[in-house]
Amino acid sequence: MKKIERISTLEREYVGRVLDGQFKSAKNYCMVTELEKRFAEKMGAKYAIAMVNGTVTLHCALEASGVGVGDEVICPPLTMSSTNICILHAGATPVFADIDPDTFNISPAAIEAKITPRTKAIIPVSLYGLPCDIDAIMAIAEKHGLTVIEDDAQCFLGTCRGRVTGSVAHMCSFSFQASKHMTSGEGGIVTTNDPDLALKLRRYSGLGYGSIGLEKGRITKEDIQSPTFERHVVMGWNYRPSDLCGAVALAQLERLDELVEMRILAANHFLDAVKGCSWLKPQAVPEGFVNSWWAFVMELDTDKVGWFDFRRKFMELGGDGVYGAWMLGYMEPMYRNRAFLGREKVVGGDYSKGICPVAERLQPRLLQFKTDYFDEADSVRQADILRQTIESFS
Repeated sequence: MKKIERISTLEREYVGRVLDGQFKSAKNYCMVTELEKRFAEKMGAKYAIAMVNGTVTLHCALEASGVGVGDEVICPPLTMSSTNICILHAGATPVFADIDPDTFNISPAAIEAKITPRTKAIIPVSLYGLPCDIDAIMAIAEKHGLTVIEDDAQCFLGTCRGRVTGSVAHMCSFSFQASKHMTSGEGGIVTTNDPDLALKLRRYSGLGYGSIGLEKGRITKEDIQSPTFERHVVMGWNYRPSDLCGAVALAQLERLDELVEMRILAANHFLDAVKGCSWLKPQAVPEGFVNSWWAFVMELDTDKVGWFDFRRKFMELGGDGVYGAWMLGYMEPMYRNRAFLGREKVVGGDYSKGICPVAERLQPRLLQFKTDYFDEADSVRQADILRQTIESFS
């Protein structure tokens, strides 16, 4: 049985180096700079820009795409709401496109059906660790002149037809939030192969400072000591991460392969447990795709077993718990009440029930199981409890 540490001595060593530097200007931000360089290399991209979390990364990517008031951005309804909230941050209108009934990812055909003259960008999500069909989505984007911002918060080292997530779309956003494959408690990063987009990401996330650039993530003493120094060449936000987070993320990046491997091991144990069960359908992984399994998710036939009945039995037998899927984005009270903090004056959109029927049917039927077990014996035990739960309803 394989066993690793979630946080190892390496993370503690790198944090110690930052603290030993006492945040002096000459040494501060060195960890973030190294993280950006090595993350880009790992994901097969030319550039990576680190930020404070995986929501502002999406917001900055939208701003770099020129998205603003009057524009529409297509996104999936089934995912954590940061994916659509960032569109509101940019003053644009979220447009929800339905999902594939087998992979649970956004459907390329549904994307194309939602394109209008106001569409400016697409944010597909690699949900639960499964890469979206980026080839089909990029082809649609090229046909209509759209920017693709891939939300890979839940997908580290997943691959689509041999290419790692983070290397194909115009920009790809990752999260280092606590539940993700690699973490620094909070944090995020955007990859891109476009130097113009990379420069915009850098400046927009760094208060619009003109003296920062592709290889320079912060201003220096030499910059600011002159009374004639002009700082801000464009409006920006203060989205830069601390070197403490950079230190932890850098160490996690060095250990990413083994961290992802533990999730895949857990998912494989769960898959084995549900073999032969006709009323549980795991997330489909198409040929040519590798799922990194941020979570293990299945569709439950609720005509056979009630969702809460299944969860109750699993936990009675010692299971760690079963998570429900997120409420669909447009069905949250924020959309129902159009509580957009004044942006309701510029945000359009149809958010009525029925706009994404596949997602609406699936959402109350999905069972999400944790895969963040760093002792394989724990995931084996949970898979055995899942097997017992299935048997109790058979």
